[in-house]
Amino acid sequence: MRFLFFISFIFLVACTSTPQKQQEEEKTEVETLSSTLSIEQANRLSKLPLKCMDQEYPNKLSQTLASAEDLKSPKELHPAFYGCFDWHSSVHGHWMLVKLLKTFPELENAAEVREKLATNISKENIEKELAYFDHPYSKSYERTYGWAWLLKLAAELESWNDPLGKELSQNLQPLTDFIVGKYLDYLPKLNYPIRVGTHTNTAFGLTFAWDYAIQNNNTALKDIIEKKARVFFLNDTNAPLSWEPGGYDFLSPCMEEIDLMRRILPKEEFTLWLKNFLPQLSDKYFEWEPGKVSDRSDGHLVHLDGVNFSRAWCLSGISKTDPKYAHLKDLAQKHIDFSLPNIVDGDYMGEHWLASFALYALSEM
Repeated sequence: MRFLFFISFIFLVACTSTPQKQQEEEKTEVETLSSTLSIEQANRLSKLPLKCMDQEYPNKLSQTLASAEDLKSPKELHPAFYGCFDWHSSVHGHWMLVKLLKTFPELENAAEVREKLATNISKENIEKELAYFDHPYSKSYERTYGWAWLLKLAAELESWNDPLGKELSQNLQPLTDFIVGKYLDYLPKLNYPIRVGTHTNTAFGLTFAWDYAIQNNNTALKDIIEKKARVFFLNDTNAPLSWEPGGYDFLSPCMEEIDLMRRILPKEEFTLWLKNFLPQLSDKYFEWEPGKVSDRSDGHLVHLDGVNFSRAWCLSGISKTDPKYAHLKDLAQKHIDFSLPNIVDGDYMGEHWLASFALYALSEM
């Protein structure tokens, strides 16, 4: 798989008074990443989800308590997906490791990755995850962001031609089926789309679910997603792109809507819809400034690195639909280049999830 990926990581030496020779020895070599994701780059990226997938704290549970008996540790409540600060970040961290293993079976830490995946996505652990989701007070838990990533992980495992992939896919299946059922129950009741740039964004929540439905030929899930997408978004015109990004966004509401509709609509219908929705995109001089982060230790402000990656995968997707949008691929790359160094900045608030966003953006280029 090709990942169009060009940026330099620059590390400053700590003290300007250090002799030149010592400076050269201490300075980390500038790395230029080629247009193909290399094994060296994959090895580096894999360390980020590995670093946190077993890190129980800090942890944001987002739990509704029915009684004191519900007060348990993250690992007790979510034995499969307790690390990486919150449930959904853990899920897409697991997706990332599966993606990297599929692309690079020779990953230097492949044995460790395989062991941790097998430990976390065990039959017993998934049964406990399912029990949590089936709790009366968990009806809206991770709706629909975490649901979408769970189906993304399921799809990745199902398409992995490896005995471990088959085993983990089978282990995950009860929870996968449950989440599909949650979509089928919820979507008919949703009368209006949620257009925010954060977790509850409806378009994003439907996109990975659509991909899962297509891969698995799940007609019921596919039909309800298509129906609701048309009801929610088909008549949208002149989207207010200047309103983006919001201060805490990690998704672009306008781009995520396009990313869904390019999947749902036939080519000719999509072309007309996009022309009415965001006519300025066809201008080959169209520019869009990446989101800027002022404080990467702030868990909400650092979201804007994520918005750059999510914009990138959407822009790249649009660029493939028609030659007149080909210029958007360069804009997508600019967004990736702007935020890519920050996935290794050492701060946990970005580290625990940004690598997954970066990898997905690169995989869509």
